[in-house]
Amino acid sequence: MSGQTAGRRNGSLRPEATAGRNRYADLLRVCAISLVVAGHWLLTDITYQGGQLSGLDALEYISWGRWVTLFFQVMPVFFLVGGYVNARSWTAHQEQGESWTDWVRERAMRLLWPTTVYVAAAVLAVIAAGMAGAGAAELAQAGWLVAVQLWFLPVYLLLIAATPVMLAAHRRWGLAVPAVMAAAAAAVDAGVVGANLPLIGFANYLLVWGSMHQWGFAWQDGTLTRARWRPYALAAGSAAVLAGLLARGPFPVDMIGPAERIGNTTPPSIALLAFAAAQTGLVLAAEPAVSRLLVRPGRWRLVTRLNSCVMTVYLWHMVPAIIVAVALYPTGVMPQPAIGSAQWWETRPAWLGALALILVPLVLAVMRAERPMLRLPVGLGPAGRWSGSILLLGIAAAMAGLARLAIAGFAPDGVLPAIALAAYGCGVIAALLSGRPPGR
Repeated sequence: MSGQTAGRRNGSLRPEATAGRNRYADLLRVCAISLVVAGHWLLTDITYQGGQLSGLDALEYISWGRWVTLFFQVMPVFFLVGGYVNARSWTAHQEQGESWTDWVRERAMRLLWPTTVYVAAAVLAVIAAGMAGAGAAELAQAGWLVAVQLWFLPVYLLLIAATPVMLAAHRRWGLAVPAVMAAAAAAVDAGVVGANLPLIGFANYLLVWGSMHQWGFAWQDGTLTRARWRPYALAAGSAAVLAGLLARGPFPVDMIGPAERIGNTTPPSIALLAFAAAQTGLVLAAEPAVSRLLVRPGRWRLVTRLNSCVMTVYLWHMVPAIIVAVALYPTGVMPQPAIGSAQWWETRPAWLGALALILVPLVLAVMRAERPMLRLPVGLGPAGRWSGSILLLGIAAAMAGLARLAIAGFAPDGVLPAIALAAYGCGVIAALLSGRPPGR
């Protein structure tokens, strides 16, 4: 697969998909998705009792496992790399005179096309399972399990739309921008925890994840790496802040999933931001050494191939869990030892291996089916002064639909969420019809 095709599959635009790619950034994306998949698979425990399939979160039964989430929480790396790539892409297209509308539309549609395929497949699966006699509770559980990863997309679509403005702010004020965002995130947490105002916590989806995206801008222009001591200082200082927040603050140590009272991810907290800053410092400190390893053509080709399927793997990686659950648990082929027991740990390699054996051909098949999408237009109809407004409305509707799907799943109460699906579908159509880019 050519670098251009690989770039377009992952939402990259043509100028950055050819020469001059940051090999380390691509490797980070591959490693991060690998850890996300491994973490989700490891922490998901399927049960079959009374003729009904269900699922459990292993972290609820393995107390020390919460410390392991410090290793498996790698979504900050996605946003760091996303900020780096978006800064390069927007800068290149801005130099060519391309408008904000055309750039945002193309970036958004490169994510929305494969997501639409996934959503359509999930809808068809729910319909088929319902016709086959699946119970409402089972449909709801399975529908949520294969939808929870969609939370990432609304946040990232928002950051894509905001990139031109936020990058301009970075060029003017530098690291003061994420510093102010971090202070605002801390204030939001104070309101959530101290004043019992949970609704304002949603602002941290933009403030916390947006801060990480801003760090990508600072990585791209050298602000964070120009002096070799800066990544180390960022890691050390942030680790100290994180230790203080975990030791004296109300935040739990687990960096994945909800908590009983106060969590770090739903919504994201200042503790997660401190963790992400420490992680970013370590990642950037390792760049020179790891980049030297990627000079060899064979290693770079491997990273390129793996990078080309990152989006597909992320969207589809929980589907094998449903397939294995339906095929092996009711038949008794897969045992159900107590979570955290010695026998449970002994079955984990078999569980992970079975899922991997299904995921690889599944991803290859989906990527083959998605190939025609690479030739699909990223805009239709005449462009006008209204194009930007229609595009923003479309992205907002798609974000709302995806957020609802991530929260409630594809089959809450055993039925399809018509409003969420309609919002998403109308959003994609509006974004597509916001105008054809010049010369396309």
